[in-house]
Order: sequence, then C-alpha cells, then structure tokens
Amino acid sequence: MKRVAVVGAGTMGHGIAQVAALAGYATALTDAVPEQLPRAVERVRQNLAGGVRRGKLSETNARAALDRLATVERIEDAVRNADVVIEAVIEDIEIKRQLFEMLGRATRPTALLATNTSSLSVKEIAEASRVPERVIGMHFFNPVHIMKLVEIVRHDLVREEIVAGAESLATAMKKDPIVVSDSPGFASSRLGVVLGLEAMRMLEQGVASAQDIDKAMELGYGHPMGPLKVTDLVGLDVRLSIAQYLNAELKGSQYAPPRILEEKVARGELGKKTGKGFYEW
Repeated sequence: MKRVAVVGAGTMGHGIAQVAALAGYATALTDAVPEQLPRAVERVRQNLAGGVRRGKLSETNARAALDRLATVERIEDAVRNADVVIEAVIEDIEIKRQLFEMLGRATRPTALLATNTSSLSVKEIAEASRVPERVIGMHFFNPVHIMKLVEIVRHDLVREEIVAGAESLATAMKKDPIVVSDSPGFASSRLGVVLGLEAMRMLEQGVASAQDIDKAMELGYGHPMGPLKVTDLVGLDVRLSIAQYLNAELKGSQYAPPRILEEKVARGELGKKTGKGFYEW
C-alpha cells in the first residue's frame, strides 16, 4: 500500500489525511465541497507546526508530510489509483451507502475500502459497494493526530487479508488497532455513549456542574478527558445521532437521548465547532 485517498475533509478527514501523510503514504484528500479543502490543509499545517513546537516532530518530517498531501476536487479522480480509500463523511448511512456504491465502481479491484463510521452497520455500508469483501470499518478517534486507538470493524463478508491490511495500515500510522465485530456502536461508541449520556442526565438533574462531573472521571478513574468535554469535541449533533441509532437498534433505555442534549442541538450548541456546547470554547 503506497497511495491513500481520504474522502471528506472535515474534522476527522483532515486528521486521517495528516497521519497517512506522516506515515509515508502519498495522500489525496477530497471532499464533495471543494471549498473545504484549503481549510483542511491549513488545519493540517497548524497541527504539524504544533508538533514541531512541542518537540514531537522534526521540521523535516513535517515538511515531507505536507509534500505528500495533495488535494483533489473530484472524488473519482482522488480514488481512481488509490490502494486504500478511507471515507470520513457525515454520519448518515444513506450518504455513506451512496458514496460506497460509487467507490465500488471507481476504485481499483484490489483497493481496500474503509469507512470511518463510529456506530453504523459496516456490512450495510459495504453491501452498497457491490464489493463488500474488500470493505472494512476503520474507526479513528478525534483528534486523530493525538488519539492512539483505531477500531477495526469486521463483518461476515470481508476477506481476512483486508482485515490484516487495515491493521497494518493503522500500525503504520502509529495507532493501536483493536478488532471488533460489526454490531451497533461496536465497542467504543457503545460504552462511550452510555457514559456521556449518563453524565448529561446528571447535569440535567443538578447532581454537579459539567466541570465537576468531568473532573470526577478524570481524577477518579484516570480518564484523560471527561465525558462532557469529549462530547463537545465530538459534536453534540454527532452524539445525538449515535444515541438515536443505538436506542433504535439495541432498545436500551440507557441510549435514550436526554432532553438537555436534544435542546442544545436544536439551539445550534454543537460543541467546540460552534463555540458552545457543555462548555464555552
């Protein structure tokens, strides 16, 4: 694997493109809205500069990564010769299925196709491609350039060499992969969403402030970041969508979205990306 294409230049996509380029892959970043691309590259540039300032990255490696990163306006052009295509578009199964239907036709027959979905059925997405045997889930975590985990999600139609290829790719990106079965929420979202929703219910009930709820998990349980701050970084709209999906699929009351989450999303308080969520940013 030498060439990686990332479809979607938003919060997750630009981070995935960054770690792919740093890992030595010729990386093409594309988006259905081409105006997103310069902003995404600038965010990558800022992240790399930050790594250099903190002594985590040499200037030489940062420049080389930027040299390996290209933006391509047409999705078909970006993926045509890629060895790996990683989808990082909005968490909407119909949009993802439409994209994978195109990827099944537009990519090389040996290309590994990965979806970055955090909770949706990978098999259902894969079947739309008509080549489900080479589609895998690769769930990265935000911020991608810092978080070490990648969840490799296998379904019952995928080839073993595709699973192995995804693990190898994640390792080359300096990530620690885990392999999980294709079930709603996988391992990470299923656990993380329950914790986040319960923290929201506690806030709603006046148990403690957002800061103190988060501090309880950070200092009491060793979490690097509390569940409400994590929700702000992920996006309240994303968390709401995942909760609604898991509630429908798993039928558990623990997945029912709290009123505070629904109200904040309705007001446009989506977290860091809008400047306000459970915190002011």
